[in-house]
Amino acid sequence: MKLTRSTLDLESRVLVMGALNVTPDSFSDGGKYADLESAVARAFEIEAEGADILDIGGESTRPGSKPVSAEEEMDRVMPVIEALRGRLRIPLSVDTTKSEVARAAIQAGAEVINDVSGLRFDPVLAEVAAETGAALVLMHSRGAPGMMHQAPPVDDVFAEVIGGLRRSIEEALRRGARRERIILDPGVGFGKTPEQNLQLIDKLDRVVTEFGLPVLLGTSRKSFIKHALDKAISGGARDDLRERVAGTAATVVIGVLRGARIVRVHDVGVMTAVTRMTEAVMAARP
Repeated sequence: MKLTRSTLDLESRVLVMGALNVTPDSFSDGGKYADLESAVARAFEIEAEGADILDIGGESTRPGSKPVSAEEEMDRVMPVIEALRGRLRIPLSVDTTKSEVARAAIQAGAEVINDVSGLRFDPVLAEVAAETGAALVLMHSRGAPGMMHQAPPVDDVFAEVIGGLRRSIEEALRRGARRERIILDPGVGFGKTPEQNLQLIDKLDRVVTEFGLPVLLGTSRKSFIKHALDKAISGGARDDLRERVAGTAATVVIGVLRGARIVRVHDVGVMTAVTRMTEAVMAARP
């Protein structure tokens, strides 16, 4: 996939997208990288640990999070992107639902727009991608900003996800985005039941087959993992972080087996090894 300066090789191997949340209220790292110095240091760590893409987000999407203004979001992400410009070998992605933020980030050096709303909040994001040549990640979600996790689940999760992604693709193309620069994300954890999240991972190949576009899987440390393991494990020495990382690893393996071309993770070193080992086993098939 040709970007403005880089090329994403989505054919020869699965790409690892390292998540860097520069927010004070991230569900995964609790504002650990909210200041510029720690965020930049973590960006270099993510690259060194084997990531192929760095995804920087300035607005939390955790359950119950409050939306922030474009100005506040830019105050968080732009100093980091500007500090990294020309210093990383891997392309930068901006995790945003706002066209103003995306445009500024692309001008500062980002090459991918990662939109968790699938253009529902700001369709102009597709025009920014079209004008700049950035790749566009369209994620399936439902509900208003800050309420995407609270949307009541639907009966048929695949009909909902496939229908929603189709609408997002049509809107993106209508606004000039190039199909060959679109990546899809089924939105695991967003408005689905724990069981439906597991079903989406296990049958991810249905989404891959339906659209013939690269699919990104984002399961890292999400609450459905804890829900599944709380049901499966009783007693013993429990450790929430350890179990969420191990659970993430299992979902990455299955996602790769089912056709994911990008996995978005927080524990980059571990999940890079998990991804490459899964590919090694697949390559050994007679």
